[in-house]
Amino acid sequence: MPLVSASIPTSELKREQEYLSEARVALARMREQTLSLKVQAHDPISAEHLARTLHLRAASLQDDPSTTLFFGRVDTDGDERWYIGRRHVADEHGDPLVIDWRAKMSTAFYRASRSEPMGVVLRRRFGLDRGAITAYEDEHLQDRAEHDVHSRILAEEIERPRVGPMRDIVATIQPEQDEIVRAGADRTICVQGAPGTGKTAVGLHRAAWLLYAFRDRLARSGVLVIGPNRAFLEHIGAVLPALGEVAVGHTTIEELVASVPFRAQDTTAAAVLKGDGRLAEVLRRAVWSAVRPATEALVVPRGVRKWRVPAYEVQQILAELRGRGVRYEAARQMLPQRLAHAVLLQMEGSGDSPDDRVQDSVARSPVVKRYVASLWPALDPKGVLCSVLGDAQTLARHSDGLLDPQEQRLLLWETPPRSKQSARWSRADAVLLDELADHISRTPSLGHVVLDEAQDLSPMQLRAVGRRCSTGAATVLGDLAQGTTPWATDSWETSLRHLGKPGSHVEVLDRGFRVPASVIEYAAKLLPHMAPGLGAPVSVRDNPGRLELREVSPESLLDVTGRIVSHELAEPGSVGVIAPDALVPELSAFLRRRGIEHGILGQDHGDVEHQVDLVPATVAKGLEFDRVLVLEPAAIAAAEPDARTGLRRLYVVLTRAVSALTVVHSQSLPAELT
Repeated sequence: MPLVSASIPTSELKREQEYLSEARVALARMREQTLSLKVQAHDPISAEHLARTLHLRAASLQDDPSTTLFFGRVDTDGDERWYIGRRHVADEHGDPLVIDWRAKMSTAFYRASRSEPMGVVLRRRFGLDRGAITAYEDEHLQDRAEHDVHSRILAEEIERPRVGPMRDIVATIQPEQDEIVRAGADRTICVQGAPGTGKTAVGLHRAAWLLYAFRDRLARSGVLVIGPNRAFLEHIGAVLPALGEVAVGHTTIEELVASVPFRAQDTTAAAVLKGDGRLAEVLRRAVWSAVRPATEALVVPRGVRKWRVPAYEVQQILAELRGRGVRYEAARQMLPQRLAHAVLLQMEGSGDSPDDRVQDSVARSPVVKRYVASLWPALDPKGVLCSVLGDAQTLARHSDGLLDPQEQRLLLWETPPRSKQSARWSRADAVLLDELADHISRTPSLGHVVLDEAQDLSPMQLRAVGRRCSTGAATVLGDLAQGTTPWATDSWETSLRHLGKPGSHVEVLDRGFRVPASVIEYAAKLLPHMAPGLGAPVSVRDNPGRLELREVSPESLLDVTGRIVSHELAEPGSVGVIAPDALVPELSAFLRRRGIEHGILGQDHGDVEHQVDLVPATVAKGLEFDRVLVLEPAAIAAAEPDARTGLRRLYVVLTRAVSALTVVHSQSLPAELT
């Protein structure tokens, strides 16, 4: 599969370039036609909806001159030729010039092989530079005389230097990735992906494919991407818009459940316990314990008569509502009608002929409202949680058989607040409040949720995500070896159960396309010590990358770092400087004095405006840079609460490089790396 470069027929390359120009003109015409459409509707709501739809359509047709409209071509044995690109482009007659990569006929471009050509005679990959076609490679899949060779164009695209947000990978999707991307909308899939295997990109491209294949359903119900932090979301934020999808939400797990400001800090032990799945049952008991038994009859005056519903009958109604499986508030709203219906039956038994209006009138009467409030009071999450965390007897009653006395003491507030308004809530409390809110009133479900870095979520956080896709599906992404929270999971089966998706398929990606061999082999030394039994990823790139270890004196650490960064700036592409969190302010000030412009991820946008980004070690997860400097690995590991988490944090920061990794240290390296 030779790379066609200087030796290619000029006429063939020119024809492909002309075809690209024709496609650009057609895309511009499609966008102009969309913008020229007039919104005509019978009511303001419909008009607003149509206007938004047209706006999103026009945004998806925006051409990006830095990229080409297509990156590949397939010629079939049926004499058909299809150009594969990021979006569909048609000529003025409606005939396709470019096929959307998500279309069914594009599958062969990604999955066809010599053993299974899928009707493909020729597959062509285009070499691209700043939106122009510069070369191409051809594979003749049904030519037995031609043998498989690593694609140079594919390798160059993967290794192409970048500055700014994460790019899409539509031109480089591998067969095993494509199978995940195109899995059905009703399937929840968990992807265990080692560093550099493209799991995040696969999840985002799956969202784009689902919106293409099931747009009517998912456009109404919504698609949400959940990431570990804002720096990560900014890093991936350009992928879906580049694929023409601009209506997908992005959030973090903390933002997802943030119904209160965070003004308190839990101890690690308390935070772990509040994230334990047993708390869901404690809170469920707390909510439903508010329903009181009926000890007195309901007496409803109506005209000159009084209608009496005995307590035992009311108790039967309460038991029936509790057994329906509906939320607390929904059952509370049903209770007045149930009681009114019991009164209605008595009226009918006495010879009256009441209708639904009479039942509604009884249900809305003050006496019924007061009676309902005495049995089934309205609740709010803050009030319930205050009662659970603020009173030892209440907590003991609801956690009987679930939490031991020591765990109960760990949960209790030392000084209960005077009221729910004055309570100081922690991040873990916000997750409990979200759980309570769902016990009281059902959380609306989205059509699909993409959850990245899922290994770091507690059982209660997973339940919060699961509520958002209770009637939809999820794409769960993560790496057990990169779990860096005290509650990080060691089992995807356990996580999927807490998510509400037990038995979902777990797909393993272990072929590394982004991290070079020298880097991944160095970082993999840590695996036996912090994730025993988990296989090491395998880099499939011909370029082994560059790995350099620099031991320096403590006095020269910053100076050496500055010199290395200045040297790296001479090369194109992004530079990530990952340091212990405590060192970031001093390092940033030093780089500024040296005149090295940089962003600080987690504090500003970084990643977009700067070639150099200073990255606190706790923010590095999910990010990637062409070249990475890691400072003081021992200090990064030591900053975590335990040895296992420290090694996992170190594994994360050592696997962020696409081309080169330089480790600069004055402290001795962790023994596991030597």
